[in-house]
Amino acid sequence: MSRATRAIGPLLAVLLAAAVPAAHAKDFHAGSLDLVNPWARATPKGAPVAAGYVTIKNNGTTADRLVGGSSDAAAKVEVHEMSMDKGIMKMRPITGGLEIKPGETVELKPQGLHLMFIKPKNPLKQGDHLKATLQFEKAGNVELDFDVTGMGGPPAGHSMPGMKM
Repeated sequence: MSRATRAIGPLLAVLLAAAVPAAHAKDFHAGSLDLVNPWARATPKGAPVAAGYVTIKNNGTTADRLVGGSSDAAAKVEVHEMSMDKGIMKMRPITGGLEIKPGETVELKPQGLHLMFIKPKNPLKQGDHLKATLQFEKAGNVELDFDVTGMGGPPAGHSMPGMKM
């Protein structure tokens, strides 16, 4: 093996190691829960609410419940459900929290379950990060860092079935 070939191996290992944390930087863990890729949409100036999304997987043997949240960036954080009824969009907070059963994955996403940041203190801008704490009945508090994407859609790698862009 040549001297150049021996030098490339360690360099390649360093580059790959540096890339791995970035690939998993958006995974958060609490108790038996994995929270993956939190994101939020940018908001126009003066918007009274902002929406946040995350995928939650319960790897445990007992159910847990998302009961609330908080953020210094908004007056209040609630778990909401969006549905369509005769062509009219309805949104409402989920009372009693959102149950995540053992082995279940719950995706908070557009046109469904999501986090609602009530009265954001500043508009969310693409490229920003929104820090929030989600409160679970068993896993406790989990601090998340939401990537803020453009107003028109989700981050790369996400789809929004049924939504026309």
